[in-house]
Amino acid sequence: MTEPPSFVLSRWLFLRLLGVVYAVAFASLGLQIVGLVGAHGVLPAAQLLQRARSMEGAGAYWQLPTLGWLGASDTALRAYVVCGVGLAVLLIAGLAPLVVLPLLWLLYLSLSVLGQTFLSFQWDALLLETTVMALVYAPPVWRERPGGDPPPPAAGRWLVWWLLFRLMFLSGITKLASGDPTWRSLTALTYHYETQPLPVWTSWYADHLPLWFQQLSALGVFTIEIGVPFLIFAPLRWRRARLVACGVLVAFQLLIAGTGNYGFFNLLAIVLCCSLLDDAAILRAVPGRWRGRLPTGARGASGAGAARSGGWVRLGVAAVIVVLSSVALVREIGDTIPSPRRGPTWADAVLAPVAPFRSINGYGLFRVMTTQRLEIVIEGSADGAHWHEYPFRWKPGDVMRRPRFVAPYQPRLDWQMWFAALDPGSAEPWLVPLLQRLLQGEPSVTGLVGPQTWGPLPPRYVRLAYYRYHFTTAAERRATGAWWRRELVGYLTPAVSLASFAPRR
Repeated sequence: MTEPPSFVLSRWLFLRLLGVVYAVAFASLGLQIVGLVGAHGVLPAAQLLQRARSMEGAGAYWQLPTLGWLGASDTALRAYVVCGVGLAVLLIAGLAPLVVLPLLWLLYLSLSVLGQTFLSFQWDALLLETTVMALVYAPPVWRERPGGDPPPPAAGRWLVWWLLFRLMFLSGITKLASGDPTWRSLTALTYHYETQPLPVWTSWYADHLPLWFQQLSALGVFTIEIGVPFLIFAPLRWRRARLVACGVLVAFQLLIAGTGNYGFFNLLAIVLCCSLLDDAAILRAVPGRWRGRLPTGARGASGAGAARSGGWVRLGVAAVIVVLSSVALVREIGDTIPSPRRGPTWADAVLAPVAPFRSINGYGLFRVMTTQRLEIVIEGSADGAHWHEYPFRWKPGDVMRRPRFVAPYQPRLDWQMWFAALDPGSAEPWLVPLLQRLLQGEPSVTGLVGPQTWGPLPPRYVRLAYYRYHFTTAAERRATGAWWRRELVGYLTPAVSLASFAPRR
């Protein structure tokens, strides 16, 4: 009889890679957190908590679960980030994973709450949910030693795989459920490369591929996102099916990362895919001279081994998570289907108690394709007559500047400017204070936008210009060297000064 595959080394690798993702996420956030939600940031976290407490009373502590209640000053925010990086290093080193993982989860949840709209991305929620699954998967040891660690509980392994399935399957099925005409006609990718949040220079080339290739690529997206994830559930003896799924899904994530900037999302998705590799596959992938240096895992995860690792408790926790996450899956598909009537559902009621913890989620990226690229350009002036643009580092601005790679770092203000351009009215709660901080010359905020190039003093006036951007054609680029061409749509605001924000008597 064929011996079942072992996943001890696989788990060891998965947890270390998860530590790398956390290190990237915290370090990336540390460079921006004060400007985003510090005391003089765009949306001060302390003000959020103060408003919540005055409106909700004691209920605010449940609705906003964060360490920020103990302190949300600039020093506290920096301390949360530094502690997060330190804990990530401990996880990479394999030290006390059952202690480190919940602390990482708590710190990132705390910052996600304090970060408000700037930390509301799907991969922020995915990182929190992955950590919950990893807690069921991790070994109860003070230091991981794959050669002597207990076998991974099957419940933990399947939870991680179930999360990967939901991430990929929902990303595909919601595209169909939305009824979006560009996905139905397989033309979505003819718009995607130009209209995605932060294009890179390869996006220009991908955008110019022929229509038949774009349509074939869209069909491939549906095949990979909807069909391939079912290979995850193949019986253990059909290990090659999971290896094929791992290879296809990793290649898919690399293609996405190669044509756009998506923060640490692609890295985290690849880490989830790597959980499909069993120990034998990992050892085969390692060059011979290094293979002997890797710790080898135990043989097969028997039921007895799982029980010795607290398997029955983990099985109960896993069952609850599966039920709740299945409800989230159904709700996500249901909410995507166009309907004239929309309101709270039974699924909302089931998930409401755990919703504040952002660890049971629905997913679905680009379910409705944006078909034109609108950009908000912030302009400043010293006299109201001569205007200069604030040069955001990563989002499209200067038409001559080559779109650059920045992932896995995520410039969160640049990202939010993309959402703001889609619906300027909904972005007013943070766009207005952003303009105010620029007029004040607040260093932590101007550092996020990019240095003003017209002098050492902050502008007396700012305004928001609205442009439509297009990639240049091959002929235009050869003639001018420009990556973009743009046309002015209008102005979202008149010239405003600090006096505009003064309270009226």
